[in-house]
Amino acid sequence: MFTTDTGKARLTCNAFVGDDVPPGRLVLQTLRSHDQFNTTIYGLDDRYRGIKDGRRVVFVHPDDLRALASVDGPGGGRFADGDVVDVVSEAADGTERRADAFRLVAYDVARGTCAAYFPEANVLVPLDAVAEESNTPASKAVVVRFEHR
Repeated sequence: MFTTDTGKARLTCNAFVGDDVPPGRLVLQTLRSHDQFNTTIYGLDDRYRGIKDGRRVVFVHPDDLRALASVDGPGGGRFADGDVVDVVSEAADGTERRADAFRLVAYDVARGTCAAYFPEANVLVPLDAVAEESNTPASKAVVVRFEHR
């Protein structure tokens, strides 16, 4: 029971206004693994996603891996499942933030996005990139590119 006129919850739908993402870039979100509670990591396996013995991975849709292979310039080149790359974030402040030696994993994430575990990927999030009201880090909307090692 809710304290509304009808006793029912009121749901709203807010429009998402995303930034334009340049060619050869993806929008990174950070997430937890199966063996993780908040920032405490209990193991290196993630049975939810089939990852074993490591957390320095970036999940990318297979079609995006193929599309990135046809893009010239930074973030372009040929990328494939299993490649080890540096993940570089591109923020409005112009500071290059880099997370070294992450393994690409072809995975069914939303097209145009990628995902990596936190706290390993926290270095990619600018300190001043926060939500307007909650002031929480904007760890679900970081524009990144990949560079071969």
